[in-house]
Amino acid sequence: MREFIVKWLVPFLWPGFGYLGGRFLERVALARLKALTAKTGWEGDDIIVDSLAGVATVLVTVVGAYAAVVDLPLKPGLEAMLIRGLQVVAIVAVTVYISRLAGGFGRLYSSRLEHGLQHTSILTNVVRLVVFILGGLIILQNLGIPITPILTALGVGGLAVALALQDTLSNLFSGFHITVSGTVRQGDYIRLDSGDEGHVVDVSWRFTSIKTLANNMVIVPNAKLAGAIVTNYNQPDAGMAVIVPLRVAYGSDLEKVERVVTETASEVMRGVAGGVPSFVPLVRFHALGENGVDLNVILQAAAFTDQYLLRHEFVRRLHGRFGREGIESPYPTRTVRLIGQGKAP
Repeated sequence: MREFIVKWLVPFLWPGFGYLGGRFLERVALARLKALTAKTGWEGDDIIVDSLAGVATVLVTVVGAYAAVVDLPLKPGLEAMLIRGLQVVAIVAVTVYISRLAGGFGRLYSSRLEHGLQHTSILTNVVRLVVFILGGLIILQNLGIPITPILTALGVGGLAVALALQDTLSNLFSGFHITVSGTVRQGDYIRLDSGDEGHVVDVSWRFTSIKTLANNMVIVPNAKLAGAIVTNYNQPDAGMAVIVPLRVAYGSDLEKVERVVTETASEVMRGVAGGVPSFVPLVRFHALGENGVDLNVILQAAAFTDQYLLRHEFVRRLHGRFGREGIESPYPTRTVRLIGQGKAP
């Protein structure tokens, strides 16, 4: 009886010990590693430790299961099959870990790029797909399945797949073009020639998500976005000129008007969020209109969406200042002259 327990029952405890050891490793050792990496200035060590979540338990459990298979008095063929299966599980776990590392370091690198390549979801998914394909090929090779015929079949079948998925592949490669070219990036405020506008949320493998100011989501196929005329308000930089048209009465002192408008605009630039304090507002008279003198005031907003608050505050403050300075904004008027038809005989 004792011999039976030692030969058959005790080895089955090894996977359990491996699982418990893996859970202990994640809850205690990894928790301490996270506390240590949080104190360092490099974010890469956080990615390395966080990517081990779940993977460490699987690998330690596989080690315990391997010890059990070796200890059990199994036939050589069955033992080899079980060991090969455990190797497959270990390869899958390592593949998951590497895919997490690739995605994490890709996001870390792209977040430090002020311009250029952005790590959108399309890049994350493609990188992970490549890692999993390589892992799958390694698994097939480990199982003794030749991969050369598979690659040949994929090459021949790729043409048929490409013909059947023309629209999908068009959106996929358009998404790559958009991401790599950097013409449209996450967070940019864009306006399409269709009139849709908003902040770019993400570029996926098929479409680009644009969040409007009304908090709605516009979904644009990548192929259409790549072929559209796009105005990007964040390039070459996020700052933009804000032009506010005004009109004053013909009897106004234009030098005084220019001084009052410039002072008010400067106060708005310095005191309103979204203004550029270093920018000197410009006043340009440009026409003798039908009812008064027309002029434009040029402000500078830090971003596209900041212009609305700047306009609001400038118009509100300028209206009060015009009232105190006695500067009039004319009402539309029209002079009508009646021509008599002469006296009756």
